[in-house]
Amino acid sequence: MNRFTLAAVATIVGTGSAMAGGLDRSGQNINLLFEEGNIAELTFGYVAPDLSGDDGPLAGPLAGRSSGDAAGNYFQGALGYKQDINDRLSFAVIVDQPYGANIAYPAFVPPAGGGSALLGGTTATLDSSSVTGLLRYKFNDRFSVHGGIRAQQINASVDLRGGGYGPLNGYSADLDGDTAFGFQIGGAYEIPEIALRIAVTYFSEIDHDFDTQENIVPGVTSNTEVTTPEAVNISFQTGIAKDTLLFASFRYADYSVVQVTPTQFGINTGGASLTNIDDARDYTIGIGRRFNDKFAGSVTLNYSDGGADDQVSPLAPSNGSYGITIGGSYQVNPNIKLSGGVNYTRIGDAVPTVAGNELSDFEDNSAVGVGFKIGYTF
Repeated sequence: MNRFTLAAVATIVGTGSAMAGGLDRSGQNINLLFEEGNIAELTFGYVAPDLSGDDGPLAGPLAGRSSGDAAGNYFQGALGYKQDINDRLSFAVIVDQPYGANIAYPAFVPPAGGGSALLGGTTATLDSSSVTGLLRYKFNDRFSVHGGIRAQQINASVDLRGGGYGPLNGYSADLDGDTAFGFQIGGAYEIPEIALRIAVTYFSEIDHDFDTQENIVPGVTSNTEVTTPEAVNISFQTGIAKDTLLFASFRYADYSVVQVTPTQFGINTGGASLTNIDDARDYTIGIGRRFNDKFAGSVTLNYSDGGADDQVSPLAPSNGSYGITIGGSYQVNPNIKLSGGVNYTRIGDAVPTVAGNELSDFEDNSAVGVGFKIGYTF
């Protein structure tokens, strides 16, 4: 039963939710560390959001004009390697993309062309990569602890365009790539006979110091300090019938610490931040079923709590989400397993707001994600 436990959970890893809370992309999943044997795996996915809204009253006669699709499609990838050192000690190395953003409002083309009069041309991109090293020590068949370090690289850029930004219309900033280090630590309790496991992992904050160029003072480089959030992941699973597994997870990430205030932007806004991100609370619950020695499937529900306030930054024009993932895995031979899935997510309605002005109304948006994973056991 325990071997199926880990295989069933793995069917959803390649896709997950198409829209998680905050800037989260990978959810910093470490389930690989709990797999049996020595494993190498490659995961990749593709997410296609449909995210648009209509200009608010501030646009005057152009109120109601569509922003067009403001969220770009993106690929997501991860690599993982896990090996047992002995009966008690094992290690894993995971390479993933923990955070990301890809916002681009189509340019405003007056009078009859496309794009928002208030936000057209605004863009925000954030790319990240992380290398996580983990060790796990088993005291016995029930209790274990795990922990390690991670190196995280991030770069970002932003362009503020449109009448909704007032005097900041035309502002741009580039935050050059920076690498910094953090840690994670946790523990797990298991009852292998019933495929039960509960694991808790804490991820530390990571402080970055970016060389930054702003077009307010071209050619001048300043430093922008940004902290990525601390987070806690809780995962649970248990067998509920022969070849049937119930699993769930919860992730909390403290995005209140994510303040992005480049020097000249801060001077011109009284120290305001380019970001305004609510703390992320992501929930999943699902059932996995092994149908035979080759094939297993799973159904997973996902929910992201967007917070009580629907006024959000135009650089992140959504407020929570909920969706469903259908996944499956196929054991090609004793060494190779293929897993994949598809996710559909409804994105919560939101009102992009700048300096108290409600610029747009985003409603009835969604995202589709597909994922695939190949695992090799040796």
